[in-house]
Amino acid sequence: MYHVLAAIGSRIYLPSGYFGTVKYFGPIDGTAGLWLGVEWDDPTRGKHDGIKDGKRYFNCRVPHSGSFIRPSSACYGYPFLQALKNKYVEAVHGTASQEKIVLGSSNGAIEVEAVDLDKIRGKFSNLERLREVSLDNEMVSTGNNPGEILSTCPNVRGLDLSATLVSSWDVVAMITTELHQLERLALNRNRLTPPSSHLPASAWLRLSELQLNGTWISWEEFTSIAILMPQLRMVELGYNGLTSLSHAKISTVLGNIEILNFDSNKLEDWQHISEAMKPCTSLQRLILSSNGIERIPPRESHPSHLQGLKVLSLSSNKLHNSRDIDQLYEWCPNLETLSLAKNSLSEVSDVSRSARQQVIAKIPSLRVLDATAISTKERSDSELFYLSFVAKTVLGHDEDKLKEHPQWKTLCMKHGRPAESTADRDGRLGRYLIEVKVHQCSEPPEGLFTPGMQGGLIASTSLRVLSTMKLGLFRLRLVKALGAGKNPRNRHNICVWLRMGDDTLALLQNDDQELGWWGIENNSHIVVHISRQTES
Repeated sequence: MYHVLAAIGSRIYLPSGYFGTVKYFGPIDGTAGLWLGVEWDDPTRGKHDGIKDGKRYFNCRVPHSGSFIRPSSACYGYPFLQALKNKYVEAVHGTASQEKIVLGSSNGAIEVEAVDLDKIRGKFSNLERLREVSLDNEMVSTGNNPGEILSTCPNVRGLDLSATLVSSWDVVAMITTELHQLERLALNRNRLTPPSSHLPASAWLRLSELQLNGTWISWEEFTSIAILMPQLRMVELGYNGLTSLSHAKISTVLGNIEILNFDSNKLEDWQHISEAMKPCTSLQRLILSSNGIERIPPRESHPSHLQGLKVLSLSSNKLHNSRDIDQLYEWCPNLETLSLAKNSLSEVSDVSRSARQQVIAKIPSLRVLDATAISTKERSDSELFYLSFVAKTVLGHDEDKLKEHPQWKTLCMKHGRPAESTADRDGRLGRYLIEVKVHQCSEPPEGLFTPGMQGGLIASTSLRVLSTMKLGLFRLRLVKALGAGKNPRNRHNICVWLRMGDDTLALLQNDDQELGWWGIENNSHIVVHISRQTES
């Protein structure tokens, strides 16, 4: 193991699997010898905040994530090239042309003879040919002497240094400065201190993709580093505990970024997010999943810096009001792909049962919703459904409807203004909504539809759905309607049969086909069986 002086800020690793940052190196009152004060990446490994017997030795960013260990118990990592060779260069086995190897998938049960494996080892050990290098968890801690990396692997385009012992941007630059072809760099789950000196301009000249997930980097720190990355197009900043995007170092580089991923942070303020994106004039894809966003405020007179956005993920947030969707379209008028899964909007309620249709109708530019493409027919049916819904639920003049539903006038011009009677089941709504009879059985049916289904009938109910609904979404609707849980995965444990004209039952399996394609129409009978594990 390569050893370095335990400097403050250096990274260490324990054989038990824990990574940490050295915050203190020296004696502790009342003990002999030297100690390392460590802040652990996993706070559960810690015991305190750097205080021992009432005396503070160091501070922790995360409460109770610190402890003391002996320097001899820690691993300090390897230089870059040693880690590279450890992974990619295997020792030659000698002159024997045949070798016996054990197939890994056989758990040692199958042993075969292989010929000329040294030739294969020789090809892999030619590091000059490497284009993609993954040193994830390979304990890289430092670079090498100037020129050594360049002469060893000059053609690397993609480099993964995630979960290593690299402790600062200076060390990252020491490595990447010699990789002149580098385009993609992953530094996930590292703890990088800001550069202590001026970084070379050549460190990331061609870099277009950067991953900094789980690094606890701030937006200010990122934008300071990004100034040196003129070709940057895609950035991942998930799991960093970000609560704001303030104090950015504005540069032309931000104007080139097309994709930003802020998954699983704490960016709850939509208007603040929009304002922070002002320098990102080329932004087309924004990931904001799991950020605790509760509402999308009206745009009103506020400028929107998200007008060019085409792809947006808001899954696993706390959106619960259908007005949020109207207001989202005000901020993002060119949105084509949207993810809203696992918001309160999609939970079981009178409104949410038609949430997909309403979202499609409210955002005219949308082409894909929750990973499912929107066909021309589904859009038309959704818009007609929405018009009928508004006519039924909002009384008064058109002005009243337009106030609550901004797309009302546009959709009326497209499809014609619905009569108030469209709320009647026998009126215009019946042209695109169908009612199906659903029968849930305790055991899979034996092939024929019979009254009571041989005594195994649990319950019967009726559902009103669009004939353009995909079978996969219909399964999810059945799971919710039958009280089998809210987990979308449960739809894979539900079997669905269609009653045919001769009372035989046809099993429906292709989830990508629409209900109408299967011949499901008004008053069709559906038989359902949900496996026991779904009901538990």
